[in-house]
Amino acid sequence: MLPSPRIVFLGTKDFALPTFEYLCQTGHEVVALVTQPDRPQGRKQLLIPSRIKEAALARGVRVEQPVDVNSSNALELIRSLAPDLLVTAAYGQILSAELLGIPSLGGINLHGSILPAYRGAAPVARAIEQGQTETGVTVIRMTPRIDAGGMMAFARTPIGPDETAAEVEDRLGQIGAQLIAQAIAELVAGTVKILPQDRSKVTKAPKLTKEDGLIDWTRSNRDVHNQVRAMQPWPIASTYWLRRDQPVRLIVHHTTLAEGTGDPGQVLESNGDRLIVAAGVGAVRLLRVQLEGKKVCPVEDFLRGHQLVGTRFGKLV
Repeated sequence: MLPSPRIVFLGTKDFALPTFEYLCQTGHEVVALVTQPDRPQGRKQLLIPSRIKEAALARGVRVEQPVDVNSSNALELIRSLAPDLLVTAAYGQILSAELLGIPSLGGINLHGSILPAYRGAAPVARAIEQGQTETGVTVIRMTPRIDAGGMMAFARTPIGPDETAAEVEDRLGQIGAQLIAQAIAELVAGTVKILPQDRSKVTKAPKLTKEDGLIDWTRSNRDVHNQVRAMQPWPIASTYWLRRDQPVRLIVHHTTLAEGTGDPGQVLESNGDRLIVAAGVGAVRLLRVQLEGKKVCPVEDFLRGHQLVGTRFGKLV
């Protein structure tokens, strides 16, 4: 049996956690986790460690959090760890050629799409937003260009019509864990086959912004539903309830398609557990919502305390 390479793992978001855990559980020599610095979160802006950092500390794996992984200090740190291989997933920084040149086996990355489609920071969200019914993961040889390296392995999975980006990412993380382990074994054995990406088929998946979550009710009901699914777990879709007095932001967590016609944003039905809003084509039924500053609740709870007849949803003008 070939010896396990010394691995430095670079990852931050939850998508990376299953791969990190799987490598540790299956006897791979993970000598350190490099992850992004803790960021202030929530109303109180508390520094909350990521789940992968907590997992590494619980396992006794060394944790490093450089602000810039390509800085001279960070490069010196990585060299001191003497890695044979860098493994990355949802880390959040582009690795320089100098950094990738430190380990003898270079670096490999787990990406949440079937490349060359959806290169970039938000592949799962952008695929759902655009109505795709299938996605997957790809293991690539890392280069300084974003998600442009040769493909070592990939696996496909369907996207359900009501699945959120968070749900799909969870599944992709599990699929990707074993795929990375397979790629490492083939890389060490010298049997890996690396296929170039077809540049003519490249599509982009740019980083999400808060503005991506604002619902445009002039779009079709399917587009709105896809947007709500895609914006989980961040930034979460939202709209403004343009009530008679003060407009208020309403965060929309879950929806489904509905029938109905009316002016985009018009409340067509508001009774019991049915809150139906007209879109550019068809209508959308809101299932779980949250007034800004309040708790998430089923729509029937929201309707008990608010009168929506004769009002509409839309953007502030």
